[in-house]
Amino acid sequence: MPDWNPAEIIGTRPRPLALSLYRTLITDATWAYQRHNYGYKNLRSFPLMVHLHGQPYIDVRVSFNSFIPRDIEGGLADRLVDYYMDRLLAAPTLHDKVEFEIVFSCYTLDLPQRLSKLSEHGFSAQEQETLTNSLRRLTNQIIHPTTGLWRTDQHKLATLTQRREKILAADVPSITRIYWLLEDCKRYGTLPFAGLARAGFIAVQMLKSLVSTGVFSQDDYDGFMSSLNTVSGQLARDTTNLERTTFLAKYGHLRPGTYDILSARYDEAPDDYFSWRHDAQPPSGERRPFSLQLDQIRRIDRLLEDHGLEIDVVGLFDFLQAGIELREYAKFVFTRNLSDAMALMRGLGTELGFSVEDMSFADAAVFSELHTGCGDARELLAHSIAQGRTRYEKTRRLWLPPLITSPQDVWSFHLPETEPNFITQKSVTAPVVTPENSTALRGAIVAIPSADPGFDWLFSHDIAGLITAYGGVNSHMAIRAGEMGLPAVIGAGERLFAQWSQARQLVLDCASRRVVVLP
Repeated sequence: MPDWNPAEIIGTRPRPLALSLYRTLITDATWAYQRHNYGYKNLRSFPLMVHLHGQPYIDVRVSFNSFIPRDIEGGLADRLVDYYMDRLLAAPTLHDKVEFEIVFSCYTLDLPQRLSKLSEHGFSAQEQETLTNSLRRLTNQIIHPTTGLWRTDQHKLATLTQRREKILAADVPSITRIYWLLEDCKRYGTLPFAGLARAGFIAVQMLKSLVSTGVFSQDDYDGFMSSLNTVSGQLARDTTNLERTTFLAKYGHLRPGTYDILSARYDEAPDDYFSWRHDAQPPSGERRPFSLQLDQIRRIDRLLEDHGLEIDVVGLFDFLQAGIELREYAKFVFTRNLSDAMALMRGLGTELGFSVEDMSFADAAVFSELHTGCGDARELLAHSIAQGRTRYEKTRRLWLPPLITSPQDVWSFHLPETEPNFITQKSVTAPVVTPENSTALRGAIVAIPSADPGFDWLFSHDIAGLITAYGGVNSHMAIRAGEMGLPAVIGAGERLFAQWSQARQLVLDCASRRVVVLP
């Protein structure tokens, strides 16, 4: 799915609490507020995600409309959205690559060449110029070296941290803490995260345009990605550098299933995730220094000037690095609020006689009602849990296609072919394991269903490769694999993932974009 892909974060059959938390924190309103703030069309009254009996889907037409710059007139905007829809219907395998293959959402150094295909679909030269100028203005507003919008979002994260400490220390009922942890998470966490994620997407698109214009080779691109220093990369190094208590104080809120209350936090089951051996070797993936050649600096400088981008080479690469690294840091920060809120939900459930399993069926809206209303807490929670159980039974029994284009698709369909995203140019031959087999992770290709950041603990085990069922070319695990220089297949799709995850041994050849099952 395109745009805030729920499959890679909460899965295709999430429990009601996970689904409702994702909607509350991101897809109901926050996503649209951020996009409008960054210069795109106002979609603030349109939820991005819908669900069919609990199975989440992204409303693609809403998503495509939200990528139209706000100063594009209605006629041209409507035709662009129709063009995007037609492109996706003609090539559904691009569903997790729409910003790189279908939508024009920002200015890049290869934009004129990319826009030229619009001529074949009835867009005039004047309309293409209108879109070009609009995207240039929008992009300059975001990436400007001193007034760039991403800088404001960066500062909001410190406010979230300060307020969280006050909330947790306050002498108030747990339901009040839950309410304010989630409210603050939206205002100071997921909202700036959405902005920094947009900056991260623009950064990766700009990097890819350096490759397509011939300034960068693919090795240059991979070299830049491996030079990044994200918080997730630091986690892998800190498993050998920090004492257990210090490590868990810093990373303990993470869990492999960020929105899943049934998934144990790192600090709730540390021995399930980490070996804690003092003689353990640090992960083999290392940051490599990256530098530009003089000729590349001159060429990039000319391109920036020719394309009217209000930034120099130094400012551009500061933005490229910050855009990607801050996206991962913002995710790390806001998930602490979410994780702490879920820990309090678990405690509240225990206090009222409900198990963690019970709590996974509740709707997040019930906690707001408990804070603002005067109803009986146990009665309200029991009602929400009962409704969630009933709905989830339908969710579990229902099988739907990954892309629905007409009402008939829900009655008869086949699993479509997918186009996985291959990360790095490396190749590896290794046994295949799943995270449950924690003693066999080192030197293995690990198969996980999603690209959730809570799986970062895997990188502390020096794995040889990674395969995910869901996830896009710019998803969390794609960035992590690039940073680690780790061969990976991100977003293999249900059918290929089932085949590869059950294999005994695989050849993962990213340069040739192939995976071979060995006997």
